[in-house]
Amino acid sequence: MPATLRNLLLSPNIFSITLLLSINSLFFSCYSIDEQGQALLAWKNSLNGSTDALKSWNPLDTSPCNWFGVRCSSNGEVVEITLKELDFQGPLPSNFQSLKSLKTLILSSSNLTGTIPKEFGQYRELSFVDVSGNSLSGEIPEELCRLNKLQTLSLNTNFLEGKIPSGIGNLSSLVYLTLYDNQLSGEIPKSIGSLIKLEIFRAGGNKNLNGELPWEIGNCTNLVMLGLAETSITGSLPSSIGMLKRIQTIVLYTSLLSGPIPEEIGNCSELQNLYLYQNSITGSIPRRIGELSKLQSLLLWQNSLVGSIPDELRSCRELTVMDLSENLLTGKIPKSFGELSKLQELQLSVNQLSGTIPSEISNCMDLTHLEVDNNDISGEIPVLIGNLKSLTLFFAWQNRLTGNIPESLSDCQELQAVDLSYNNLFGSIPRNIFGLRNLTKLLLLSNDLSGFIPPDIGNCTSLYRLRLNHNRLAGTVPSEIGNLKSLNFVDLSNNRLVGAVPPSISGCQNLEFLDLHSNGITGSVPDTLPTSLQFVDISDNRLTGQLPHSIGSLTELTKLNLGKNQLSGSIPAEILSCSKLQLLDLGNNGFSGEIPKQLGQIPSLEISLNLSCNLFSGEIPSQFSGLSKLGILDLSHNKLSGNLNTLKNLENLVSLNVSFNDLSGELPNTPFFRQLPLSDLTANKGLYISGGVVTPADRIRSSHNRSVMKLITSILISISGVLLLLAVYTLVRAQIASNILREDDNWEMTLYQKLEFSVDDIVKNLTSSNVIGTGSSGVVYRVAIPNGETLAVKKMWSSEESGAFNTEIQTLGSIRHKNIIRLLGWGSNRSLKLLFYDYLPNGSLSSLLHGAGKGGADWEARYDVVLGVAHALAYLHHDCVPAILHGDVKAMNVLLGPGYEPYLADFGLARIVNSIGDDDFSKTSQRPQLAGSYGYMAPEHASMQRITEKSDVYSFGVVLLEVLTGRHPLDPTLPGGAHLVQWIREHLARKRDPVDILDQKLRGRADPTMHEMLQTLAVAFLCVSTRADDRPMMKDVVAMLTEIRHVETARGEPELLKGGGLQSILASPPARKAVLQGSSNCSFAFSEDSMQ
Repeated sequence: MPATLRNLLLSPNIFSITLLLSINSLFFSCYSIDEQGQALLAWKNSLNGSTDALKSWNPLDTSPCNWFGVRCSSNGEVVEITLKELDFQGPLPSNFQSLKSLKTLILSSSNLTGTIPKEFGQYRELSFVDVSGNSLSGEIPEELCRLNKLQTLSLNTNFLEGKIPSGIGNLSSLVYLTLYDNQLSGEIPKSIGSLIKLEIFRAGGNKNLNGELPWEIGNCTNLVMLGLAETSITGSLPSSIGMLKRIQTIVLYTSLLSGPIPEEIGNCSELQNLYLYQNSITGSIPRRIGELSKLQSLLLWQNSLVGSIPDELRSCRELTVMDLSENLLTGKIPKSFGELSKLQELQLSVNQLSGTIPSEISNCMDLTHLEVDNNDISGEIPVLIGNLKSLTLFFAWQNRLTGNIPESLSDCQELQAVDLSYNNLFGSIPRNIFGLRNLTKLLLLSNDLSGFIPPDIGNCTSLYRLRLNHNRLAGTVPSEIGNLKSLNFVDLSNNRLVGAVPPSISGCQNLEFLDLHSNGITGSVPDTLPTSLQFVDISDNRLTGQLPHSIGSLTELTKLNLGKNQLSGSIPAEILSCSKLQLLDLGNNGFSGEIPKQLGQIPSLEISLNLSCNLFSGEIPSQFSGLSKLGILDLSHNKLSGNLNTLKNLENLVSLNVSFNDLSGELPNTPFFRQLPLSDLTANKGLYISGGVVTPADRIRSSHNRSVMKLITSILISISGVLLLLAVYTLVRAQIASNILREDDNWEMTLYQKLEFSVDDIVKNLTSSNVIGTGSSGVVYRVAIPNGETLAVKKMWSSEESGAFNTEIQTLGSIRHKNIIRLLGWGSNRSLKLLFYDYLPNGSLSSLLHGAGKGGADWEARYDVVLGVAHALAYLHHDCVPAILHGDVKAMNVLLGPGYEPYLADFGLARIVNSIGDDDFSKTSQRPQLAGSYGYMAPEHASMQRITEKSDVYSFGVVLLEVLTGRHPLDPTLPGGAHLVQWIREHLARKRDPVDILDQKLRGRADPTMHEMLQTLAVAFLCVSTRADDRPMMKDVVAMLTEIRHVETARGEPELLKGGGLQSILASPPARKAVLQGSSNCSFAFSEDSMQ
């Protein structure tokens, strides 16, 4: 090396410069990434989730252009960031100002949180923003409206709140705007009309988005898709909708629209899908809809449309789905529908249509669903229906159809579900209908069908549910039924069937429900019933022979009713294997021998055991002491001997009848046995009462004897003792004068539970400050007893109220149900009669609806309450033997427990249904005609008509209306002083919106809640039918209410309307899918599921 160079390098100054250059070089190599990359890295460092997808984001790179999710222009400017379906768990970037050429920002479905930064308004080149499917919150910043190059803005499926920015109209380039499924509120800005390039506008699923659809929407003349479903949009569709000449899909269902559909809708010549269902739209269907030649789906169900179906719809030749059900449409089904050759689904259920089913409908060769149920259609089912080769579902139940079921129906080889119930059809069931191998449900109940069940039934191998009950079918149950491996539910009851139950029924391997009661069936109980059976009712027939030992193989059985037959022999010990049995009825037969001990060893036996009217002898098995859950036991009319000690500890027993036997011994001295009616003990000569007090006469006699003994003792005592007694007497009388409630200390008290308190503990608390309610027969107090518990104590209005007092004791003392108030005991003296109940802290249904909270309960809570009450009434009417009428069903008599569980109370007017007559559910009460509470009483109370359990059904219907409307039945604010039922009837008769009658607190709810409420309204109107015979039974009401919640609505917006692109939307319209286990209307449950 030259010396000069060496000297230069070694000089101190040059060394310092070299070191500095080296350090600078190292510094810039560590931070060589450009400003764009630094911004991206800074945002990456703000994320808390997994950033594995961003591992290519290397700070040592000079440019981010090769990073994952980043795309640059040819000059190295970042123009696009696309990161989808990741788990970032952090905020949106607020530091991208250096990305001056950024045009596309897609950060969807990546678990981003926080707000949309105002800084987004500084990314001025943006044309495409998609931050959908995250967890973003806060408001949409007004600054976004500065992005005048923005063409796509997707903010849907987040938690955004507040209003749509009023400056949205400044986004003059906007083509695609999706805001759906957030929590936005307020009105749609009128400035939306400035978006003349807008093609897609979707803001559905924002339940608080309200106000009217602005008239200015008509200025968006390029609009192709308008989606505002599941919002609170009110008012009418603006007539400017007719200016949308390119619109293909209008989605505005499950909102609060009212008023008519504008005639201008006929100008929307490109319209393919019109979804306006579940609103409050009134008026008639515009005839100009017929001008929509490209219309494919017309869904207008569950509105308040009136008038006839316009014949002009015949011109909509592209229609595939038409659902006009649940409206107030009248007139006939247009014959011109036969010209709609592409129609696949026609749903007209629950209207007021009349006339006939037009035979021209058979020209719709692609039809798969035909639903015309719940109308007033008459005439015959058209023979040409057999032309509908694609038909899978045919519902025409609850009409006035007559004539025969056409043979041609069997030509519809794709049929899966047929319901023609509740009509006037006659003749025989076409045998070929059982050749339909896809048929799963055949429901023909409550017609006038006759003839035989053809052996061809064995060919219907997919059949799952068969209901032919309440007809006039004769002949035998065909043995071919055993071929139906899928059969689950069979109801052939109330016909004229004869012959034996075919042994081949054992082949129905999935059969759970078998009801053959009230026929003329003979022979013996088959040895081999399907082991899957849970419910068997062959009562009221002519069965003979012995109960087979194989009965023990029915291990799933919960209810077995073989009563009212001619069975004999002994009950086989194998019955013990039926370990799930809850109800066993073998009454009114010829069984003999001893009662098998095994019956007492069935742990689940809790509803009822009926062995009455047989020839049983011997003693009651000691094992019966183990039936701790049993509620009803009937051993009457046998030859039983021995005593009743075995039964004395059955704590849940509410009804016992041992009359007409040879029982003997002392009656157990328990509260339950002391209160047994003598009629349930009569004709047992050896039974006696030792020291117990059972009848009122016994009690009076015993009390009198005690008084006499005291008098004799006092006479034998010295004069001073007599004077002392007189002094005490004087003091007591003085105390009585000051407190009339204690005027007679000769109390008689019976407790059904272990409670420790004295009468004084109760009486001293019967003050006005403790009053919590009143009933038809008394006032109710809240009383705290010494052990800290709280009771509800009813004091009868007067000592003369012995009828209501005894009725409550006899009724509540003999029944148990989770939704019926529990009677803890009672006490009485000459002047007072008291009943002790569990205290329920939340008052009554009436106070919930009309009290301080005034309707604070949401729909779900109200629904649970009325369903519980329905269960309670169904128990009284159908499970109690004999049936019990409540007599005073009203909101005040529905008490609410700690969790708002409902309890039916106040049984002072309850009565036993008369046992005379053949129809178990239309029997006359022997009590006075006028009883109950004004506003809730059925019409028959005011006439000479008989009072039946259907009177309770009417009262329950009024309670349903009260729950739905929030109004008392005698609300003085109702127009013209009308009764609630009358007001609602008139409202609907004038074709007004049914939603208007709902409680304000319940309105505006989304699908399916509004649907549930309107279905419940339909149930209520069945219950308040003027004619008692037109009202359903309570078990059917329970089935209907249950079905409202259980049937999948399948009418809600499908995902394709919420997240899919336009093409997928147009390709797959969201038609209401028919649910094969039942129609989506609650009334289908009435047809199909009246037994549960």
